[in-house]
Amino acid sequence: MNRSSRGFLYCALFPEDGQINIEGLIEYWICEGFMGEYQDLKRATNKGYGVLGTLIHANLLTEVNTTTVVMHDVVREMAIWIASDLGKNKENFVVQARVGLHEVPKVKDWGAVRRMSFMCNKIEEMTCRSKCSELTTLLLQNNNSLKNLSGEIIQYMQKLIVLDLSDNYQISGLPEQISELTSLQYLDLSDTNIKQLPVGFQELKKLTHLNLTRTWMLCSIHGISKLSSLKSLKLLNSNVHGDDNLLKELQFLEHLQLLTIDVSTELGLERILEDQRLVNCIYDLDIHGFQQKSCILSLLVNMANLREVRVTSINVSNTNCGGSERDSSDLYSLDLHHSTSPCFTNLSVVYIRNSTNVKDLTLLLFAPNLAVLRIEKSEVEEIINKEKAAKLIGISPFWKLEELSLRRLPNLVSIYWRPLPFPFLRRLEKIDCPKLRKLPLNATSVSRVDELSIVIRSQEQETELEWEDEDTKNRFSTSIKGGNYFSYSLSTLG
Repeated sequence: MNRSSRGFLYCALFPEDGQINIEGLIEYWICEGFMGEYQDLKRATNKGYGVLGTLIHANLLTEVNTTTVVMHDVVREMAIWIASDLGKNKENFVVQARVGLHEVPKVKDWGAVRRMSFMCNKIEEMTCRSKCSELTTLLLQNNNSLKNLSGEIIQYMQKLIVLDLSDNYQISGLPEQISELTSLQYLDLSDTNIKQLPVGFQELKKLTHLNLTRTWMLCSIHGISKLSSLKSLKLLNSNVHGDDNLLKELQFLEHLQLLTIDVSTELGLERILEDQRLVNCIYDLDIHGFQQKSCILSLLVNMANLREVRVTSINVSNTNCGGSERDSSDLYSLDLHHSTSPCFTNLSVVYIRNSTNVKDLTLLLFAPNLAVLRIEKSEVEEIINKEKAAKLIGISPFWKLEELSLRRLPNLVSIYWRPLPFPFLRRLEKIDCPKLRKLPLNATSVSRVDELSIVIRSQEQETELEWEDEDTKNRFSTSIKGGNYFSYSLSTLG
């Protein structure tokens, strides 16, 4: 069976008509071996996207948006039938997802089960009465009544490769017997209340993917350096930040290729930036709660794989983004099309909130794939500074932008000094930005204006919004939505 066929059958493990997260699905596929043996995680991921594209093109999956797909219920039933040897071995592929279960259903032959999905139920206790000698996949996410996974049941699952316990808020720990899952490659504990990793965790020598996102109660991941095969580690919004102890552990993970992490000290950020191997691993980064001497974005230009960055409550003490002569010089020397230039090639999401002394974000010119830009409660005066950008030739900013959210920016005067094309823009928010009177739009900026939502609100009556010309005003007037605040009236430039 080829990888597309195996990937197709795997999608039947999800609930009927349920949305399937693409990134998580491809991670499952990789760990299950569908992409073959691999050393390069990015290459294996690209193969996964190729399989996904094949399934979408064949109408076996439907693309909901850029992050999720769905399998039609009729197609899903067919996939379950095929996966169970045309219905002959139904217990080979046990799927009871989002059907209201309060307990594990009866299974005649646990030894025959290879894949099992009980996600999105209300199961209180995971039990089985005999050895699951062939079980490789156990999906238990989103069972809010599930309190723990007993050590006894773990002893029955020696071949388990994928274990998903995410979105189970009552889970606060794992049994020491976790060490017996010697074949485990994928473990998702995101959105649980796990407090610490058991000592036996260090024995998971084959573990390649560990997700600890939003584990708010997690105190420590001491000993994680023993996970010698780990390639992907997600710590974003956990209670474990990029301090010295963590960074020392990460330096021993020689196969690490993907890292998502929070940084809450200037020293922690400096330590990361000193280690180019870690810099290359970072895909998602949250920076918050400290004073920084330099512009955050200018420090991150060498993070070639960075996809998302959130900057919250940062006070830039000495300079602005591109504000100093040195920053401006560096900006002018960057060439977006030169392969060796530092560039935010993969950056798709930027969120800046409660950050002072950041006057412009001109470095975003070097984020050609930026899809979401959100700025809130900051001192930004311009998104792109005309003087700094003038020496850069051949760059059309925000070409792939889908969402632009500007909230509570009292000093913001300009997004861009002339109209821009926004072929993918679907939502634009201007909320409490009293000095921003004109949007960078003309009559040809957005091709599908019927799919565009422009939200404009203000707590105080503001000056009329200006438009490039009468055609622009007429084209976008139906897209504008007000709210509980004063609504805008429209005017055109004279």
